[in-house]
Amino acid sequence: MQATLASTADGLRSLMRADFTTQWRNRKSVILVLIVPVIILISWKGLVDKFGAVFVLSNCITVGLNAIGLMGYTIAIARDRDRGIFQRLRVSPIPSWTIMMSRISVQLLMILLLTVCVYFFGYNIDKISISPAGYVLGFLAALVGGAVYLGLGQMIVGLIKNAETVNSTTRLVYFAFIMVGMFGELGVLGKQISEISKWSPYGAVRRILSDAMDPIHWNQESTMTLFVTIGYAVLFTVLGIKWFRWNSK
Repeated sequence: MQATLASTADGLRSLMRADFTTQWRNRKSVILVLIVPVIILISWKGLVDKFGAVFVLSNCITVGLNAIGLMGYTIAIARDRDRGIFQRLRVSPIPSWTIMMSRISVQLLMILLLTVCVYFFGYNIDKISISPAGYVLGFLAALVGGAVYLGLGQMIVGLIKNAETVNSTTRLVYFAFIMVGMFGELGVLGKQISEISKWSPYGAVRRILSDAMDPIHWNQESTMTLFVTIGYAVLFTVLGIKWFRWNSK
């Protein structure tokens, strides 16, 4: 039993080392994922006084979480599956769950980097400062929100086998979420879309981020939104695991 656990731990460490190395070699794509929320943060500097600091921060982080889950994780999984990498890993003497655990660990680091970047540039460029509790709770909310988009990405890559189709689908979903979520909440798309967007995956994640970073205003609706967000994460993840195939054939 101890030998099996040791072998599994060694296998997981090897996978994580390989996945983190691959992520480092693709650091240009990492920079692109991180720079988009920062650009939005800088361009929205004039909205801080109008809508509030946490509204701007939460939107920027939510956009970044979309990119991590849909543009990063999903496309990487589809590409590696299409190349037969997962099929080769499955015949190695390690449990299948370690393969996905290693990939998710990389994404958790990306969520950390994203949140820190938005906090850093928000403080240094937009002069946004929130309470220490707000920073900590905001990071925890980012992990919950990240689970929604990682689960959604897993569902898409489980439903669609072709890597090119996954690529185009994730870009479409990403664009739709940004348009409906961000502009819907601003009221640009009309009152009905604004109400719908509040309970969409984008709106729910943005709301818990905003309220977590300003814990004094956390209320019953915030708690309900948190449950809805967790529900999205669980639903997407369960379906993604159920539909996922280790090869593209």
